Amino acid sequence: MSAPYTPAAPGRLQPGQRLFSPKAWAGLLAAVAVLALLPLLNLALPPGHPLHVSSYTVALLGKFMCYAMAALALDLVWGYAGILSLGHGVFFALGGYAHGMYLMRAIGRDGVYQSHLPDFMVFLDWKEYPWYWAFTDHFLYAMLLVVLVPGALAFIFGYFAFRSRIKGVYFSIITQAMTFAAMLLFFRNDTGFGGNNGFTDFKRILGFDITAPDTRAALYWTTLAALAAALVAARAVTQSKLGRVLTALRDSESRLRFIGYDPLGFKLFVWTLSAVMCGIAGALYVPQVGIINPGEMSTETSIEMVIWVATGGRGTLIGPIVGAGAVNGLKTWFTSVLPEFWLYALGLIFVLTTLFLPQGIVGLLRQLASRRYARKTP
Repeated sequence: MSAPYTPAAPGRLQPGQRLFSPKAWAGLLAAVAVLALLPLLNLALPPGHPLHVSSYTVALLGKFMCYAMAALALDLVWGYAGILSLGHGVFFALGGYAHGMYLMRAIGRDGVYQSHLPDFMVFLDWKEYPWYWAFTDHFLYAMLLVVLVPGALAFIFGYFAFRSRIKGVYFSIITQAMTFAAMLLFFRNDTGFGGNNGFTDFKRILGFDITAPDTRAALYWTTLAALAAALVAARAVTQSKLGRVLTALRDSESRLRFIGYDPLGFKLFVWTLSAVMCGIAGALYVPQVGIINPGEMSTETSIEMVIWVATGGRGTLIGPIVGAGAVNGLKTWFTSVLPEFWLYALGLIFVLTTLFLPQGIVGLLRQLASRRYARKTP
């Protein structure tokens, strides 16, 4: 008689399961190959061809992959360390703004006012760039900011929060407050970040026309490569000894302290790593979407990230990617048909997931696989 199935906690596998089985690896490689092929179908085939992929589809999938990378970053801290963040939108937006500063400098004198300053600065009667815009006309320096700014904010915020042993719902609330405060700051016109409108009307990236199909394809492939690299890195972290400490931290922090571990360093590491991943996702998002504004820091954006992870399955790594794609695909369709009801639909998705799919889509598939394994075990 086979043993009854018992649901596993997030990040904990049933007997006979592996995080990525050989079949899962094969499926992932096949998915990457198919996704990598799509821009070629856009570039090589004319619009009337039955296999032609539209530029809109390529840009939309590129955006979804950025969201998937942000969801994967959140899964590292929520699914494996038990740290529920309602403020990851700020790290995503900061990475986007850091890259956006370079893209605005790359416009040169091709703006409406034909000034060396961005149009919004000319409109607001700025005479020169603020000091924190220095060197942002260099791509490598801007990429350094993409990593350092979200990472530094996460490290400083996390150090004081974790040292004070703030956790649970209280930590979630202060992350939401941090995001809201940052959004209000970036809404101000005198901060030098474009106020309500943010950055837009980009022209070039590394000297290439940012709207050209070849450039779009290159950005798409870069995003796909970054997402694949982030998944491999996240798996390496979670399957290491560090990952086991993180799951122990999630399950019983007090017991971990009792046996001699100081959770502060472990929390800081995974929290900062997650923020950096989110910032890179935001930097890849901006040139493909063509705009970054304080709306990306809204609390709604951070809550949507939580829903992506919950829908796909937290503590699974691949689940957040699936969830981000599924929810945003539904959002794209829903907002074109009934845009005023999307928030209600999003709330319903979260409620139904909590009630009927507590381990998400990937968790459901794992349950089915575990039951099949249990039936085969004498």
